[in-house]
Amino acid sequence: MSPIDPKLDPFPLMNGVSTHPLEDRDSLVSLEQFCRVPEPDAAFSDFFDALPDILAGAQLKELVERIVKAKTEGHPVALALGAHVLKVGLAPLVIDLMRRGIVDHVAMNSAGTIHDFEIAVCGRTSEDVAVELPRGRFGFAEETGAGLARAVARGLAPLEGEAAGFGLGVGRLLIEEEAPHREHSVCAEAVRLGVSTSVHACIGTDIVHMHPDCDPAAIGLASHLDFRRVCGFVHGMAGGVWINVGSAVVLPEVFLKAVSVAINLGADLESSTTANLDMIRQYRAETNVVRRPPGRGISIIGQHEVLLPVLRAAILARLSEAGWEAKTS
Repeated sequence: MSPIDPKLDPFPLMNGVSTHPLEDRDSLVSLEQFCRVPEPDAAFSDFFDALPDILAGAQLKELVERIVKAKTEGHPVALALGAHVLKVGLAPLVIDLMRRGIVDHVAMNSAGTIHDFEIAVCGRTSEDVAVELPRGRFGFAEETGAGLARAVARGLAPLEGEAAGFGLGVGRLLIEEEAPHREHSVCAEAVRLGVSTSVHACIGTDIVHMHPDCDPAAIGLASHLDFRRVCGFVHGMAGGVWINVGSAVVLPEVFLKAVSVAINLGADLESSTTANLDMIRQYRAETNVVRRPPGRGISIIGQHEVLLPVLRAAILARLSEAGWEAKTS
């Protein structure tokens, strides 16, 4: 019986709803998916296994397994980096994954090359826009603008038998000019290691486009060569993994066009995996990287400076368990 006075009940018919046993109901969460509580000194693999098999925990575990499967079966893995990934100090992590042979291609927008170049040249980056803009000084660091202009020119003037492009130009310039911190440059280390790299510019979006030495035609050609490089990578990405980290617009758009080229030329990408890792959900990244391409799409939200170190450690633990031998470079 309802405890409500029938005279006050605005909907007495509700007293006749039907019910059913809880055990007959489908439930989205069960005890088997709950986290475990590892000991404080447990190995990282134990910590990772203990994560709940729910939402981001389950998605992160799946992404790791798919990366491990790709590497153990000889398929490529790419990282597409927004500039913020480098700005929060994750270049050493990206470089480590390249050195171990886990990452086979690194794509970045041209804002990323600014941070990469400045770190290699002077060990510092990321100017205070709020301070510099009212002074009319925002974006006018001489070494950055002139240096990236030289890098683009270097990328369009390859030595005999060498490939060309924006990313290669940046890496080669930093090595040839012996930038004091070049070991922390993703572009320089990619060149040294022979890892494929690409830079994708959008004219007018970056501070170096304001510099007097900027050659927009050269930037366009160098960036288009790198777009063709990405198309070639995606064309051979069956069974591989493409991970977009922190790029909201440019790299998701580049990737979608590369997917279209690959499919147009007969590539079968149904066995590939795509992932978007970012601090918030962005329309183009979610749509162009996760939902539209063939294969499995995974989306995980988290701070780069926390999520990427966890991802790296889990990949290395799983690859070690699988008996996969990393390169030593």
